[in-house]
Amino acid sequence: MGTLSVFLDVPLIKGTGIPLDVYRVDPSPQKAGGVQTIGGTGAVFIGAEFLRRWYKPNSSTSTAVYIAIPQLGSLGCIFQTAGFNDIRPYQYWDPVKLTVNIQQFLLDLQSAPERSIVFLHAPEETGLSPKQWGKVATVMEKKHLFPFFDVAAQGLASGNLDRDAWALRHFVARGFELLCAQSFSKTFGLYEERVGNLIVVTKDNETLIRIQSQLAKQVTMIWYGPTSLGARLITMVLNSPALLYEWKENLLTLVKRIMLMREKLKEKLRILGTPGSWEHLTAQAGTNSFIGLLPSQVEFLEKQKHIYLLPNNQINICSINSKNLDYIAQSIHEAVMSG
Repeated sequence: MGTLSVFLDVPLIKGTGIPLDVYRVDPSPQKAGGVQTIGGTGAVFIGAEFLRRWYKPNSSTSTAVYIAIPQLGSLGCIFQTAGFNDIRPYQYWDPVKLTVNIQQFLLDLQSAPERSIVFLHAPEETGLSPKQWGKVATVMEKKHLFPFFDVAAQGLASGNLDRDAWALRHFVARGFELLCAQSFSKTFGLYEERVGNLIVVTKDNETLIRIQSQLAKQVTMIWYGPTSLGARLITMVLNSPALLYEWKENLLTLVKRIMLMREKLKEKLRILGTPGSWEHLTAQAGTNSFIGLLPSQVEFLEKQKHIYLLPNNQINICSINSKNLDYIAQSIHEAVMSG
């Protein structure tokens, strides 16, 4: 499987000058650690920079990076800026059937060069099942592919923190070494105090300490130390049983509201007689949804109705409320009827 054992020759850097709350090197025999970043995007960038410098399983060819098609535009540029020149798409979402295309996903992984880097999303809007995640892990083991997870909204897919972290923990339990870009911006509402965490999982503590020292050097070169206000708020919540319970309950309340909006939008479209099936709206989870419109229909919404979707055909469900639900449903109906 993709492993960080190729990093055993990474030199240990001492005395980086970075604050201890950011540069966390634990002398105890731990196999997982992290560095604080500016949001999840900052974690992706630090991780991509690190992999470009130190992950060189084949010195004769460049390492391929696989990114899901919906995120290729936004994340591909980060890896490209980091210095990767072989960035390839993989498909896990069928835009025609509006469901997970697990077979195509597995085929893309099977055809990947050995020891390629695969950027994975968990939880993701489409909702891969544990069985499907198991198949993904099996293929990645056989091909020695290196997993780089993105956990952007833990708790906002199912309302349960453990359930949303299942895929990542499954890979760790199977012995993978990996990187994980974690964001707290959405889950804590810290949009102006973005807080992220780049997690490293290795097979031994020595490798972890060496890698963390290099990550600390990168952080020093880019922003020295991220702002502390957001991180202190998160620390306060996570270390207080009462606040932690309240936060978890708030996450669950938000998820219930998201699912309610999905149900209401689907029902509005059914009442309007909008052509097509809209079951995918409630089959998906999370803050965003692949709505299943054609590019021309997305353009209609933008130009005629001033409703703006993401370039990958996703709509932010959190932007829908009781005041604009009817307008959005009617606009989607007109977009579909316009062809």
